[in-house]
Amino acid sequence: MPASRPGFWQSRSLPAFSLLPLAASFGAIVAMRRALYRSGLLRSCRLPVPVIVVGNIAVGGSGKTPVVAWLADLLRSAGHVPGIVSRGYGGRNRAEIMVDAASDPGRCGDEPVLLARMTGCPVAVGRDRPRAARLLLAHVPSCSVIIADDGLQHYRLQRDIEIAVVDEAVLGNGWLLPAGPLREPLNRLGSVDVLIVHGRPPDRLCALAGAVPAFGMRLEGAELQRLGDPGERLVLDALGGQRVHAVAGIGHPERFFDQLRAAGLQVVPHPFPDHHPFTASDLDFAPGETKILTAKDAVKCASFAPADCWVLPVTARIEPGAEPFILEKLAHGRPPA
Repeated sequence: MPASRPGFWQSRSLPAFSLLPLAASFGAIVAMRRALYRSGLLRSCRLPVPVIVVGNIAVGGSGKTPVVAWLADLLRSAGHVPGIVSRGYGGRNRAEIMVDAASDPGRCGDEPVLLARMTGCPVAVGRDRPRAARLLLAHVPSCSVIIADDGLQHYRLQRDIEIAVVDEAVLGNGWLLPAGPLREPLNRLGSVDVLIVHGRPPDRLCALAGAVPAFGMRLEGAELQRLGDPGERLVLDALGGQRVHAVAGIGHPERFFDQLRAAGLQVVPHPFPDHHPFTASDLDFAPGETKILTAKDAVKCASFAPADCWVLPVTARIEPGAEPFILEKLAHGRPPA
């Protein structure tokens, strides 16, 4: 995954056009790989428990992590014991390992540690998702369903439900890598089970998805926590009109900056590449002025952040109808994807 999104991904400009031959080659490889798995020539793994994958078709932040946390809460409320597997992108560890709220994000990846803290679920990471899932099941035999974070293109792991999280702004020019941000063609959205879309699902995406149900989503966060002392809280609206420094090393940092602006804050943006390995020097500016970080970045900065740093946790609010549809789908299953 690129460290940051090239600007030309947002339009069908000359630099993007020049890369279309490479994008065509990439698309052929993607299609062939999927066909080989569907035909059984490449083998996939069926776990003894159902698998729900949450992913997207584009490089960059689409809001998968809050959706995974929402899904974990939904499954737990329905009587399941969910577990989460993730690749652990950005972590230096190569083997499959279990992750908990106290794990080192530099070793395990920032998102798995954040998910362990947000959900309380058992989490396993590893580049080999089937092996990571088996490790989790060995550690937690009561686990009744696996959530595969960012697993849409990981076809080695068979799945019972596919959930695609889509932000139209992240789809850019709609072209495949490297001419655009797409990992798979847009028509892939028509083969998933559920679409969860930022804002109201636009007509273009609904047309691509066909009969696939689409549900709107918004990310909400109204209360800040002091990074060095999570017990200290501050209502976001209390900073209305004030100048703050917003720090974001996520795939789509403008979404975070816009959320703070919508709360009436005067935002000085400090964007970093997605999964940026923060150090103390990255926060060594404007001493005494309020700095607000995303929850994903905060897990990497807690040990060295100055006292003027706060974190804004967010939760996913998804339109009614998504919950019963997913639970019904899980109850009745489907042939392997």
